[in-house]
Amino acid sequence: MNFATPLDADAIKQIRHSLWRRTRNVCLALALILLAAFALAMVLGDYPVPLPDLARALLSPLTGIRDPGIDFIVLNVRLPRAILAVLAGAAFALAGSLFQTVLRNPLASPDIIGISQGASAAAVFCIIVLGWTGASLALGAFAGALLTAAAIYALAWRDGISPYRVVLVGIAMAAILSAVIAYLFTRARLADVQQALFWLVGSLGAAGTSQLVPLALALVVLVPLAMLASHGLSALQLGDDTARALGSRVELTRLGLLLTAVALAAFATAAVGPVAFVAFVAGPITRQLVGTSSAGLLPVMLVGAITMLGADLIAQHALPATQLPVGVVTGLFGALFLIWLLISANRAGRL
Repeated sequence: MNFATPLDADAIKQIRHSLWRRTRNVCLALALILLAAFALAMVLGDYPVPLPDLARALLSPLTGIRDPGIDFIVLNVRLPRAILAVLAGAAFALAGSLFQTVLRNPLASPDIIGISQGASAAAVFCIIVLGWTGASLALGAFAGALLTAAAIYALAWRDGISPYRVVLVGIAMAAILSAVIAYLFTRARLADVQQALFWLVGSLGAAGTSQLVPLALALVVLVPLAMLASHGLSALQLGDDTARALGSRVELTRLGLLLTAVALAAFATAAVGPVAFVAFVAGPITRQLVGTSSAGLLPVMLVGAITMLGADLIAQHALPATQLPVGVVTGLFGALFLIWLLISANRAGRL
């Protein structure tokens, strides 16, 4: 029996339309900001490229009009780096938003609950012990993230999965893996330590086909899966008992969403390293912009892409004659954002 009056139905329809319109406007604004940041990434550098030369270089594979110097800078150096920043930022952001929503905890992001630390420990082991580089190193980091996620899930299982147990086990696992990394450093040569530290900070400097293709293919597969699985998110946010009463298959839905998030974080980490805080900040920023308690998949991916690309622009151009790894900038921004979030929650009486 439907107890809603026509006025109630109209009010609900108006609220939904207002939310959809605000989300659409936010997505359009974010897309324009991303486009502007992408153009800046193409133009700025030690060798500035004017917009007409940029357009000609981007179209040169089709027109055949070439300038070898500018074409190399645009097509071989700046374009792969900018695309990798967008793809990795979107993947990290979507993974973090899925973790935070499924586990109903704003701290539940891959770089806090141990997933990134698992990839980092595996990568450091591959560098120091096995001497791997390139694609082999990325594969090792990917495997480390997946194994860590499986271990966290298994340790947190007790007649089902409690979001709080997952977060606590993940934080403990992150501490253990950080200790493993520290131990490996004590057994390594200085050159290997320097290589491992450069990877651990996170960098876009090695952008190329071997990083772009696997990450792009992963997004093509995983983003539609996340969209399909996200239909069960609303029920999960009401609590397990309520979700079951509504007919939702709680454990299967949660497992599917978590596996998708882990895969996104693992592919992104394998491509650019464990870039800090992008996964953590994208969801809260998107929720503030959209004005709802849940962040949509498209706006959160756009926020993540802007965060990563903007941080890389700052890392490359903030200091004269010095280029920083992108993880340095995202770490600083994420730490400041966390402090602001805690202060805001304290003033609102939520702490």
